Amino acid sequence: MAKRRARRALLRRVDMPTAAQRYAAGKALRAKVARTSHAAFEPSARRDPIGMLIESNKTRLPELVPIRYGRMATSPFAFYRGAAAVMAYDLRSTPVTGIKSQICGDAHLSNFGLFQTPELNVIFDVNDFDETLRGPWEWDLKRLAASCFIAARDNGLRRRQSREVAKAAAQHYRESMLELAKAGYLQVWYWRLDLRKALDIVPRSYAAAARHAQHATLHRVNHHGMPGFVVRGGGSYRIANEVPLIAHIKDREVERRLAQDVIRYRTTLQEDRQALLARYHLVDFAIKVVGVGSVGTRCYIALLVGRDKNDTLLLQIKEAQASVLERYLGKSTYENHGQRVVHGQRLMQAASDLFLGWAHGPSHDYYVRQLRDLKFSAAVQTMNRPDLTEYAALCARTLARSHARSGDASMIAGYLGAGESFDGAIATFAELYAEQNEQDYRALLEAIKAKRIKANQSL
Repeated sequence: MAKRRARRALLRRVDMPTAAQRYAAGKALRAKVARTSHAAFEPSARRDPIGMLIESNKTRLPELVPIRYGRMATSPFAFYRGAAAVMAYDLRSTPVTGIKSQICGDAHLSNFGLFQTPELNVIFDVNDFDETLRGPWEWDLKRLAASCFIAARDNGLRRRQSREVAKAAAQHYRESMLELAKAGYLQVWYWRLDLRKALDIVPRSYAAAARHAQHATLHRVNHHGMPGFVVRGGGSYRIANEVPLIAHIKDREVERRLAQDVIRYRTTLQEDRQALLARYHLVDFAIKVVGVGSVGTRCYIALLVGRDKNDTLLLQIKEAQASVLERYLGKSTYENHGQRVVHGQRLMQAASDLFLGWAHGPSHDYYVRQLRDLKFSAAVQTMNRPDLTEYAALCARTLARSHARSGDASMIAGYLGAGESFDGAIATFAELYAEQNEQDYRALLEAIKAKRIKANQSL
């Protein structure tokens, strides 16, 4: 009888606040944190952006750091892409509501794109999650909005036009969150922008380029499924050296440890995917330079072969260091940073890679995913005002959905409301931060000129 009563107790409904109550709770937060307060940005007097970059490079491969600086020196927007640590420092003192979700930590315009799902569909979503952590949703939105203003100014738009692009991002984030707050949890979880829907929304120039890229990629996939740096020689495929951007590992001990990491990584996959991966064997390894902010971290590519020499699989094994947000939000609750990245990605993305998993080595953490070139990122630097505005809106809608998957959409929607005061505040913040980013970019150029840091601007 006692056991039966205990079972009944477990099945009793737990009274939870309704969506309307959570919306009201979010609305009440406006009295504590005014929506207009998000316009504020006051840089610290002790701020040293170049010092922060130098500090962040201490855990990177020293021979690749000049490439990172060189890529950041190409434009204010490129600098911004590589300065996630600097912005995390700046965001630490900005107003927040206290509503948390899983956040990307680096939600700039170029961190969104088209990629292939395990079902071979092509969707639009956030791409990289190296900095992901649970934290204030406002931080992601402010990083996105500031990137809009910076990209617009880089592209020759005037102040008012640049502000409109940033404001559009805030507006579409707010409007999307209001819609998501009315949807069921499963609806939110399954919401995605597939290629057809995305191409109906995005700028014509982006849509045309995306279709061209998809066609070209499908041609390569039908050929042998590998990007250009995988070449055929002696009857089999191998990774071609493109030093220093792609280079084979000369240290056999490093290669041996990586091979062991790949074996351990398999255990982090679902059992069916473990069985699939077990049918492939490793044939080649190389280190590869990727992106802007990631340059200098250990990123390897592994070429595997299955049924025959034409059945190939390419994996990216990327080092996962501590998130730049941890200093201000506290350490991750996961055992290692590879696990943190993978779980954050699975929470935020509508569909994650078939081979997404992690590896924990003696001295470094990694996350692993399939290196697919059926993936496309917009050329933000070539967009005009209408195109950039539409693209910013698309990214903002996607970011709102990512936050709604793990956060309280009703509370966030209640706080944001139907008015435009929040949109204007975020646009003002974006403008102020763009000015600060411009100063930081000039400081980088001066540091290179003064030889405080070394930059390789040819790569």
